[in-house]
Amino acid sequence: MITLAPARLGEVALLGAHCDDIAIGMGATLLTLTRGNPGLRVRALVLSGGGTARAAEESAALERFCADADLDLTVLDLPDGRAPAHWDRVKSALAEFRRDTDPELVFAPQRGDAHQDHRLLAELVTTEFRDHLVLGYEILKWETDTPRPVVLHPVAPEIAAEKARLLAECYPSQAHRDWFDEAAFLGLARVRGVQCHSEYAEGFELTKAVLDLGGV
Repeated sequence: MITLAPARLGEVALLGAHCDDIAIGMGATLLTLTRGNPGLRVRALVLSGGGTARAAEESAALERFCADADLDLTVLDLPDGRAPAHWDRVKSALAEFRRDTDPELVFAPQRGDAHQDHRLLAELVTTEFRDHLVLGYEILKWETDTPRPVVLHPVAPEIAAEKARLLAECYPSQAHRDWFDEAAFLGLARVRGVQCHSEYAEGFELTKAVLDLGGV
């Protein structure tokens, strides 16, 4: 196992298809990043939920997950479950978002996600963020599409617990889902922790990375 510790970050980009995707997929990592890099610029784009109560939930949630950051969130109003039918609009939104960001890290859904909205976003992210490190987060849900992540981020037990608590507090609209509970979120985090000799962790997929070892 190789451990990499990046230099201090100035800006990260977060991309989600739906309100709550980002917090479910990388909430503990987001808490860790923003607290370890005070003033971090967090630029976030969510494709659906604009103009609804879900958008209000998302705004309030990310304010809490990014309490120490300079947060800018945009929530669009694409119809849930229909992103592939709006390919042009998704592509244009990503291009516009890219023009206003200069991140060292980009987070988006992982490419093998079974949900069509997640999968389309994952496929298009690298067409706009061509020279960036893009990490694909996993979104726990009822489909059996859990990946085998090649990047693992250990998180402190109190951070893992805080993520689970914030999810419950910030997204009451999702409480009826049988997988949306503390046991499920901590259970996956525990599995990822086992895979990197930690108590808890979050996992990410990586499509491509370029190593600069000083030879060029």
